[in-house]
Amino acid sequence: MRNMANLDLSYLGLGPATQVHYQRGVAELVEAAVRRGEGTLTASGALAADTGRFTGRSPRDRFIVKDRVASGRVDWGDTNQPIGEEDFQRLYGQVIDYLDGRELYATDVSARTGTDRTLSLRVLTESPYQSVFCHNMFLPNGQHSASQAPEWSVLVASGLQCNDPQACGIHSPNFVVISFEQQVVLIAGTGYTGEIKKSIFSVLNFILPVEQSILPMHCAANTDGEGNTALFFGLSGTGKTTLSADIGRQLIGDDEHGWDDNGIFNFEGGCYAKCAGLSEQGEPQIFQAIRFGALLENTNYFPGTRVPDYDDVSKTENTRVAYPIHHIQGAVASGTGGPPRNIFFLTADAFGVLPPISLLNRAQAMYHFMSGYTAKVAGTEVGVTEPQAIFSACFGQAFLPLHPFEYATLLGRKIGQGNIRVWLVNTGWIAGPYGIGRRIKLDYTRAMVRAAMDGSLLESAMAVHPVFGLEYPTACPGVPDGILDPTRTWHDRDAYYAKANQLAGLFADNFKKFGDGVPRAVTAAAPQPMTDGALVR
Repeated sequence: MRNMANLDLSYLGLGPATQVHYQRGVAELVEAAVRRGEGTLTASGALAADTGRFTGRSPRDRFIVKDRVASGRVDWGDTNQPIGEEDFQRLYGQVIDYLDGRELYATDVSARTGTDRTLSLRVLTESPYQSVFCHNMFLPNGQHSASQAPEWSVLVASGLQCNDPQACGIHSPNFVVISFEQQVVLIAGTGYTGEIKKSIFSVLNFILPVEQSILPMHCAANTDGEGNTALFFGLSGTGKTTLSADIGRQLIGDDEHGWDDNGIFNFEGGCYAKCAGLSEQGEPQIFQAIRFGALLENTNYFPGTRVPDYDDVSKTENTRVAYPIHHIQGAVASGTGGPPRNIFFLTADAFGVLPPISLLNRAQAMYHFMSGYTAKVAGTEVGVTEPQAIFSACFGQAFLPLHPFEYATLLGRKIGQGNIRVWLVNTGWIAGPYGIGRRIKLDYTRAMVRAAMDGSLLESAMAVHPVFGLEYPTACPGVPDGILDPTRTWHDRDAYYAKANQLAGLFADNFKKFGDGVPRAVTAAAPQPMTDGALVR
């Protein structure tokens, strides 16, 4: 059909011949996706689609235009790769030439940029399943209309391959480019919807600290409905979504939030959860959220059925589901909450040396926030034969245009303004490293998190880790005695301290990349390896 809404896309360079489906509802988009062969309906009514060659983000192919807005502010490097303005214009021209005259789906949505503000977005895609994703992940467009240009536009040309990557300043035929001056995102050569979500997250990670001194965060958030807000930071696989989706609490959001003077707000209007190993018993809220309106990506069915097999990861370990947050029973409709009382840094320590839960002081909180540690276990990638430490600054380095210390400074300032407790939680291995020890039970971690939030964990006797300097409780209701002291769960104490020293060294090596600009109070919070039972100073 033609552009029946008279949507003017000339501000992007698209002509009147472009066929536009504007602001179609989820039901119409699902029908279109099925009709076009892009997806099928599961037994529960969710749409299941494959994203093609890419089943995850491609960080090496993400660029930021080095223009007058970004050049003096962005922390340039491997994460934030610069691209010149002329190269950007070449790529922009290719995207427009590709999209012009095609059948497109235009969705006007918004992202929350404060407890009382939003940023207007327009996402143009070739595929209706991608528009379903946008409906699920972002907020309604509010007062925005077809006659108005949005503040930011996202152009998704999944079928486009750059005809000469090297001549355009990129590495591959696929690319993601953010222009802060033009306020546009280009996504080409990939159907993975997470690129849309994380591009806007990167935009907010730039504009909120710079323009409004608001802390953007890669974290989940929930509340008890009485102002007791909690934040959960963590990389993929550490339990961020799982621990925040607690039946006893109300979910604010599972992934991306901001912290302004009024409190916490969810950037988004939906959740994007991993599905690998998902079960109704283990994660009932997420399992029950997968119904009509939800979008499953890259999953498989049990043979002869339309029932998803979440244990089948033959397409990818990164199977995902996107659903509107109201699919979670009791979720906070406003997407906002008061300032946090508890902050949890989640790490899956495959070395098996960190305490299951530790209480951090302000300097330690800034140090571990900048470190953003977790670990990759053997077997997850070709060539990985033993645990490997992963450090992602602020638990979201791939999305941070600014230097990590800028975000850590904002965090430290906000921690200092209130009675806020910060906890480091090891959701990984105890009683030995991966392959020898065991992963701590989710029930134990939930019990510790709940005890931290209700204050009962502070009633325990505390101990201090001799290498990491972490203060940790020695008892917790619902957790067996001895579990909270990592030195007691290993059979060989010498092997434990050798492994703890190894991990401490990896922390030190990683922190060198931040240079000399980090205050001494923060660097002093680093772990101190032991030699012959004495701390090395």
